[in-house]
Amino acid sequence: MSSKNPVSSKSPVIIDLKFQRESVVSALRNAFADREIIDMADPANAERDLSTAAYAVVWKPDPALFEKAKGLKAIFSGGAGVDHILTTYELPDLPVVRFVDRSLTDRMSEWVVLQCLSHLRQTLTYARQQREHHWHELADQPEACNVTVGVMGLGVLGQDAVAKLKVMGFNVIGWSRRPKQIAGVETYDASGLDTFLGRTDILVGLLPLTPETRGVYDRSLFAKLNRDGALGGPVFLNAGRGGSQVEADLVACLQDGTLKAASLDVFEQEPLSGDSPLWDMPNVIVTPHAAASSEVGALFRHVDSQIARFEDGLPLQHVVDRLTGY
Repeated sequence: MSSKNPVSSKSPVIIDLKFQRESVVSALRNAFADREIIDMADPANAERDLSTAAYAVVWKPDPALFEKAKGLKAIFSGGAGVDHILTTYELPDLPVVRFVDRSLTDRMSEWVVLQCLSHLRQTLTYARQQREHHWHELADQPEACNVTVGVMGLGVLGQDAVAKLKVMGFNVIGWSRRPKQIAGVETYDASGLDTFLGRTDILVGLLPLTPETRGVYDRSLFAKLNRDGALGGPVFLNAGRGGSQVEADLVACLQDGTLKAASLDVFEQEPLSGDSPLWDMPNVIVTPHAAASSEVGALFRHVDSQIARFEDGLPLQHVVDRLTGY
């Protein structure tokens, strides 16, 4: 799809998204009705002059894109995370806008709540018993209120997850590098990390990937989690970024009991290698970076609304701070 309205006076928008192709094509049918679309997945656009395009919507784009599109005024990430853009490309000095949308936020919170409930209600053990045709009720089933969930990362996604975990009855605490206040939730900043970890039964990782967070989930951190909680050992959930976890440490901690269990949606290398031990560990739930898959139609509506603001002289929203990385 190279164009829907080539005579429009409005600047074209470039689409370079390494998403499932069918979802992009379907969403583009009803997107950006008043401007030309340059879909880089269309072979007809391989040698296209991109100099007139002011906007680009990207997820793992062609590295040459930003050299070819010299007229860009704003770059829109196809997801909530932007580390793939900030760390991989030589970017022009332009605003980079994160995808913030109700649908993406809800999807992430659904995954977090599902995984917390799965470990609370001992789903892995019951699934094994079902496969073995073994009827046995597990004793000492704790309630959500007996379990403290610690959420690391208190941005839009983290704050929504906190609210929904509280609705389910969990005791919830939060951590972020800088102090944040959330009504009804005890929060910690960088200086209180050890105290936060010592209270946490289920650790939820929703941190962006920055130089400060790369490899933060390692053995030394896991060893500081609460070992005397109602679940019989700490549980780790990560739906933030795979680069924030040290997978060798994670595997070892799951094997030796430093961690009781884990639910993982992100990995150091994706797709997860077929020979990774995480696939077959009985105390691990693996999902394929699908916790908060971007709904492409919602993404395009978000971009369209931000472009409208920009062209009306209003500031873009959700612009990334290049210094902090989020």
